[in-house]
Formats: sequence, C-alpha cells, structure tokens
Amino acid sequence: MLGTMMDFPLALPHLFQRAEQLFAKKEIITSSPKGIERTTYGEWADRSRRLGSALDTLGISPGGRVGTFGWNTARHLELYFAVPCSGRVCHTINLRLFPEQLLFIVNHAEDEVLFIDNSIAPLAWPALEHFKTVKHVVVMNDTGAPIPTEAPNGIVVHDYEELIANESPMQWNITDENTAAAMMYTSGTTGNPKGVVYTHRSIVLHTFAAMMADVVGMRESDVVLPVVPMFHANAWGLAHAAVATGATLIMPGPDLTPPSLVKLMEDYRVTLAAGVPTIWMGVLNAIDGHDVSSLRLIPCGGSAVPPALSEGFRAKIGLPIFQAWGMTETSPVAAATLIKSYLEDTPELRATVGLVVPGVEFRVTEPNTIDELPWDGESRGELQVRGPWVTGTYYNDPRSAESFTTDGWLRTGDVATVDSEGYIRLVDRTKDLVKSG
Repeated sequence: MLGTMMDFPLALPHLFQRAEQLFAKKEIITSSPKGIERTTYGEWADRSRRLGSALDTLGISPGGRVGTFGWNTARHLELYFAVPCSGRVCHTINLRLFPEQLLFIVNHAEDEVLFIDNSIAPLAWPALEHFKTVKHVVVMNDTGAPIPTEAPNGIVVHDYEELIANESPMQWNITDENTAAAMMYTSGTTGNPKGVVYTHRSIVLHTFAAMMADVVGMRESDVVLPVVPMFHANAWGLAHAAVATGATLIMPGPDLTPPSLVKLMEDYRVTLAAGVPTIWMGVLNAIDGHDVSSLRLIPCGGSAVPPALSEGFRAKIGLPIFQAWGMTETSPVAAATLIKSYLEDTPELRATVGLVVPGVEFRVTEPNTIDELPWDGESRGELQVRGPWVTGTYYNDPRSAESFTTDGWLRTGDVATVDSEGYIRLVDRTKDLVKSG
C-alpha cells in the first residue's frame, strides 16, 4: 500500500520563493570594504533571478559548474541560490587552500565560469592561465576599485553588476530533487581534495534539520551573523536556513577581525553568530565594554571547543558556546551538543560533540571491521555515519571505496567513544589508532 501524499520535490526554489513572497521586506546587510550595504530579500530575489538568466546568456550548460571565489556577502548569497535554482551547480571554492589544490579542484570540477570578489582578484588572477575549462570570469566589485579587464587563455571578463543589469528575471523549474545543486571539496591534509556533490533534496533536508529547536532553531526573529565562510561546508547551513525562515542576515564580508565582528553584533543586535574556535577566542577578548546581550546562541565547530572558551563566554555574557560537529561530507551538521533536560548539571558534556541530529544515524566500530562497540564511554573505535544529507561517494574519485564501508556507511576517520546516553566524544584520528594497534 502506498500513501496519498503529493510527490512534491524538495528543491531550493521552494526555500527561495518562501523568502521572496513572505519576507520581501526583511534585510540582508553586508559589511564590505566600501562600507555597509543594505538590501532586502525582495531585491535579492529579483537580482538572483536575473543572475539565473545571465548564466543562460553566458552559455553555461545545464548542470554546469559555477565556481565562486567570494566572501560572505549578499552577492554570494545570490549565487548560492541562483546557480542551483537555474539548474547549475554552485561550486564554492575554499580561498585558504594551497595554490596547487585550487588548480586541482577547479580543473577537476570542470568549472565553466568563476565569480570572484574584486578583493580576491589578485589571489585568483595568476591561476587563471592554468584553468582548463573556465571560459568566463565575473568580477564582483566589493572594493570600488577598477576591476581587471583582461584574462589569459581567451577567458572573457565581466562586471557582475553590468552582467545582471539588463537581464529579465528567470522562472525556476527544478522538478527532480536529486539534481545536483552544489559541490565542495574537502580540505584534507593529505592528497588532493575530494569532491562532494549536494542535491537539492539533501540541502533542503539539512536546512530543515538546522531549523529544529534542538539544533540551532533558526526563526524569523533571528539576526544571523554567519562568520563561518560560505566556502566552508555550506556555511554550516546557516545561509539556507536564514533564507527559509526570513531571518535578518548580517554578512561580515572580508573583515573577520574581532573588533569588526563585535561591532556588527552590537550594532545590529545579532542573536545567532557562528564560527570556528579561533574566531571566538579573539571575540571573547574584544567584547568587554560592548553590549552583545542580544546573542542567544553561538554555534561553534571545525575543531574541538576548549572548555575554557565556552566557560569564558558563560562568565562574560551568560551564554556558553554551542558545539556542533560535521564534515564537508555531512553537509555538514551531523551532531550538536544538546544537553538533555535531566543532565543539566553535567556541563562537561559540552566537551563532547553531542548527540546526532534527527535524520543522521551513527555507530562506533572496530577500525578494521563493522563490529559495533558498546556505549560505555570508554571503547574507542571509528565513528561512522549515514543519512539523507551524508554523501554516498566522492565525485569522480577512485578513493571513494576506501572511505565507505561495505554496508554503506561513511567512514569519518575520527576515533570516538559513545557513552550510555549517546554522547559522542572525539578522541583521535583512525590512522593514529591503527598505527598504535
């Protein structure tokens, strides 16, 4: 027997249109080298639709990869949605990779066009001659300075604003939720980065998970500051969730210094700000004398949160760090440090990565088998996960076989323990576990 529910695709146009129709007056505020730039979801939606048409004008193929070298800005958010909603794949490129890794991923992804912030152009331009498939470069002028006008290998250079100015808004038409929407590459320390391709379905489901009350609980009344870069693991899903809920977005641009971030938090009454521990270490030392009482949640990930950092925030503003865990391969949020109501007197649980979020399953196994270890808080094994926003393979990469178990779980490479309550603690990497026997 089958159910009677509609076969409705879980696709990004749904999230986009919700913001466009219901929250057109809500703001997206960008801190750029030129100063503060303000726009609304309504204006953002119109520009995004015209950007979709511009990709047609450039001749970008259906399913074609669109690379981005950009900071967290409203323009980058336009790309985040216009590219997949128009049927292409948004490939956000990690600016902090080594030059040889940048060359590898652009060529491996076969990017057809690159969108580059003008402030990043000096970094990207020398590499253009080595990109094999790039036909166009579009410069997003975040500095006000003249943009480059010439590029090697016959690559055509465009100004972003001029490109979209005369286009008509595109109507989205994504009917298959399993269509590729975005891709990113891991930043592993050994070998070439591995590509992960996200579908419309996986991003929408991950967005729903991020919006859950026991994860980050995104809501319309939030003022969200995603310090985590949009090129790092989908900005942890914050941009998609903010659009879906109509939350006000504060985009920090290239200036991630503690004084700049604290000023944004204070000036715009930020309620939710997310970034890696090194960011919050700097912010903790810069908040004295500033009113950041509007903050309700400080999600942190990327590496373990030192207990002193979390307790430092608790002491200064009454709010501890909220640790989450994930990987590029898991979209990324797979676990979050929810303290169960009957365990509120055990703050040491904040040193764990918490509980897996709804939709993700996990197990801790012997590193060379799939034998599951007991939940005793002591037995060490490899953390393995699966779920609808966990990748099942790497993009066009022969190393995929070694990264997944024979029964279809992702081998995270993390050594973990799990206690009787289900709290996961990361203790090592599997290579070290195997080496030590």
